Amino acid sequence: MSDTPERLLLIIEDDEAFARTLSRSFERRGYRVLVASGHDEAAVLLEAHSPGYAVVDLKLKGNSSGLACVQLLHEHDPDMLIVVLTGFASIATAVEAIKLGACHYLAKPSNTDDIEAAFGLVEGNVEVGLTNRSTSIKTLEWERIHEVLAETGFNISETARRLGMHRRTLARKLGKQQVK
Repeated sequence: MSDTPERLLLIIEDDEAFARTLSRSFERRGYRVLVASGHDEAAVLLEAHSPGYAVVDLKLKGNSSGLACVQLLHEHDPDMLIVVLTGFASIATAVEAIKLGACHYLAKPSNTDDIEAAFGLVEGNVEVGLTNRSTSIKTLEWERIHEVLAETGFNISETARRLGMHRRTLARKLGKQQVK
């Protein structure tokens, strides 16, 4: 296969095992896959390649944010279909990912079927059902924590300081919360 954008996929993921599994799965589906562990590696790959698709992990090593990668990819090619994957889902980071150029945002665990389906869901869906469930205090707290986490580039100490809580308390809250 050639380096045509139609079947070239860039995966930006710092978990080597997950990146390898995802890569093999997409290769079996006919994609040519490039893998980067962060922003700088992705920038180097973009000098020589023009992928049509990208999968970006939201939280990368060193508490760096995948949002910067989304911005880099979108600036490289505004037509690239970018899906953000995260184990730290929040409304704040979802909104920012979409504003920066992602076409979809998925909470982990997500598989290749979910990601490939997300590439096909570029347009919004007015038929999505609305929930009657009101937002709980815990959900609001969780959203605020993740909003500040995103603002600080996922720096736990700075996030705790801005939220006026002890770093260990924040770490404990992050450890208890499970993404559904």
